[in-house]
Amino acid sequence: MNLQHPFEDSNGDSLHEECGVFGAINAGNEAAATTALGLHALQHRGQEAAGISSFDGAQFYTRRGLGHVAENFSSAESIAELPGFMAAGHVRYSTTGGAGLRNVQPLYADLASGGFSIAHNGNISNAAALREELVGKGAIFQSTSDTEVIIHLVATSRYPTMLDKLTDALRLVEGAYALIVMTPRGMAACRDPLGIRPLQMGRMGDAVVFASETVAFDVVGATFEREVEPGELIEVDFDGKIRSHRPFGDNPSRPCIFEHVYFSRPDSHFAGRSVYEARKAIGTELATEAPCDADIVVPVPDSGVPAAIGYAQQSGLPFELGIIRSHYVGRTFIQPSDGARHSGVRRKHNANRGLVEGKRIVLIDDSIVRGTTSMKIVEMMRDAGATEVHFRVASPPTAHSCYYGVDTPERSKLLAARMELEPMREFIKADSLAFISIDGLYRAVGREGRNKSCPQFCDACFTGDYPTRLTDVSRREQGSAQLSFPVSKPVDEPV
Repeated sequence: MNLQHPFEDSNGDSLHEECGVFGAINAGNEAAATTALGLHALQHRGQEAAGISSFDGAQFYTRRGLGHVAENFSSAESIAELPGFMAAGHVRYSTTGGAGLRNVQPLYADLASGGFSIAHNGNISNAAALREELVGKGAIFQSTSDTEVIIHLVATSRYPTMLDKLTDALRLVEGAYALIVMTPRGMAACRDPLGIRPLQMGRMGDAVVFASETVAFDVVGATFEREVEPGELIEVDFDGKIRSHRPFGDNPSRPCIFEHVYFSRPDSHFAGRSVYEARKAIGTELATEAPCDADIVVPVPDSGVPAAIGYAQQSGLPFELGIIRSHYVGRTFIQPSDGARHSGVRRKHNANRGLVEGKRIVLIDDSIVRGTTSMKIVEMMRDAGATEVHFRVASPPTAHSCYYGVDTPERSKLLAARMELEPMREFIKADSLAFISIDGLYRAVGREGRNKSCPQFCDACFTGDYPTRLTDVSRREQGSAQLSFPVSKPVDEPV
């Protein structure tokens, strides 16, 4: 599954998750192979680069490369370069730090206390401020990734144990993170205090595995145990002993609600709910809130399919594949002329003219970002003979940028930040336009509605209600004060 929106144009009219992580410890000689297979299942979370680090009891090994997992870890020779019974991997879509091999994770460093490898999903919202302070003290950075800030904070911590050094470092960072850390003493998995970014734990025989999504466990043959809870740090040693630590106190969780809308694979579970069932329920709510007098319901493949099924079932309208996706379109190897660029939509997708012609259509998509892609989809339907095109969106208007690991355009480029509903409809040239309400979205994912005083999810991209401080943003522009979360001193006690 390709996370890039099927209709993405040269303006980047889509949202991207930054990355996915997978780790396995006590996996015999299969740690690297298991990790590579797990990363295949998470490929939709990042397609720019992939990397794996392993440990054999004596030393660490790392292999990283640009491109997909299959391009870097499909051969026996590539896996042979990663011996050991512990491994962690990462698939990347760059946000903070930009592209380039030096930013491909896992990142590794030799610290005074031994080797340290880290794979990070998320975004540190005070990374620039911390980096400036560290450089002022003499730190030398090898990458432009915010993840390297964590390494330097661990290296300079004065706490005695590696666990306390890591906890001490994380107490200084803001934002969102799901981390898999490897040291010569074992593996640690940690989730930010609000649980914004996802992280799951499973078992595969004697091995303990961690992943961004449960679908990775299905693929490698592991059994899902539970979510790593918000603010929890789990350490696993080479004897198989598992310890859980809660160094950040108790905070209301705020997992990213867009995992339900778009990012997670539909065959994953997130926040205690099937992603597929949640997306169908979103479509059901959308049909209740924004019914339409039409002939057929058509999804924008592939992300709009479950919501379109729910919409069709609730509305009683037929569900039809009015847009056919080509699954054999890779990267463009030639640059089309300016006149041909507009046909890029049809290179990946094409209207099913025999089905669409003469019909009033309800189009279901997961989101509208800049709006240019939506406009091209509507135009494609009209060119195929649709008499009416009604656009329904399975998320509220995306009116605010994300600073927690999702690559969104600047707010000034978000269509919903610039326009009210009717001008948006006119811009994409639809006959009607409607979004699911924020309360409807919450109902679809199993809540009674949004708790305004203490939201159950991070929904800042819709509401502008950011759950943490945004130090780097505040330094760039004048912003409102944000809430912070309390932390406690590091602990090192078995559970």
